[in-house]
Amino acid sequence: MKRLTPWRALSIALLVLLMTAGCKPEHDGSWQGYIEGEYVYVSAPLGGILTELDVKRGDQVKSAQPLFALEKAAEMATVHEAEQKLAQAKAKRDNLLKGRRPTEISALEARLQQNKVATNLARRELERLANLYKSNTGAVSQEQLDQAQSKLDSYKAEAQIIEADIATAKLGAREDEIKAAELEISMLEAALAKAQWAVDQKAQAAPAEGVVQDTLYRPGEFVSAGSPIVSLLPPQNIKVRFFVAQDKLASLKAGTPVQVALDGSDKKYTATVSYISTQAEFTHPVIYSQQTRSKLVFMIEAEFTPADSASLHPGQPVDVRPAS
Repeated sequence: MKRLTPWRALSIALLVLLMTAGCKPEHDGSWQGYIEGEYVYVSAPLGGILTELDVKRGDQVKSAQPLFALEKAAEMATVHEAEQKLAQAKAKRDNLLKGRRPTEISALEARLQQNKVATNLARRELERLANLYKSNTGAVSQEQLDQAQSKLDSYKAEAQIIEADIATAKLGAREDEIKAAELEISMLEAALAKAQWAVDQKAQAAPAEGVVQDTLYRPGEFVSAGSPIVSLLPPQNIKVRFFVAQDKLASLKAGTPVQVALDGSDKKYTATVSYISTQAEFTHPVIYSQQTRSKLVFMIEAEFTPADSASLHPGQPVDVRPAS
């Protein structure tokens, strides 16, 4: 028997390997994909220093469970001021209903004088803060400047109301006086509601049940308005995203069940197709030939049941097959 040279033996081995590989199927009928999560970023519409952080990364939270709170001293002061003004307006309205006295005009004029003093002080404070803000030293924030402007506008509005009350009192038109008082009460009630809303927005709760994915600030740090502080991942926001060749796309539609397998796990999960992309993930730059069409893939998303979602994690690679 003729002895094989090392080179000839290696050539025969490679040929056998290639023939064996050619006998294997090109595709086992599964599609590659991964678990995807759509996070909910919880923020406050108003800025401030973070004073309370009630959760940490990895916590399981329920809907309406407190997440964090920002400092709200300025907002509480605004609420107190609005309450006092509303009480004062209601007392004035009640007094009008009892009957006017000439001496009340003097009281209104005194109130107007006090208002002018307060308005001048508010105007000087606004100018001082505006100069500091323009200096770009960081000593004054935009929020402080807005609050000072709001305070000045409030005093100006109050002056207009007092002046209207004085004019009405001198005319002796009691019906008009009462109407003006009612309008003032309506305006102050709206101002109080707005101030209370600002206080309520300084503390936020979980909009849905889920897992705390991350906390983006620590207590003591200043948080700008609208900046996310806590990110949540609700179970219903976990889905599978996989890619299907264009020639297999016709077999899938919204509502079609698929089977999902994870590496290292024998459990098979069932998901329901919820979205099919309208655009291919690969497009040949020249022409859709038979060869290039075989390379076109479309992204598909499918949703799990809440029970299955709880055990899945974004980023896990998966194999997806048609449900049997």
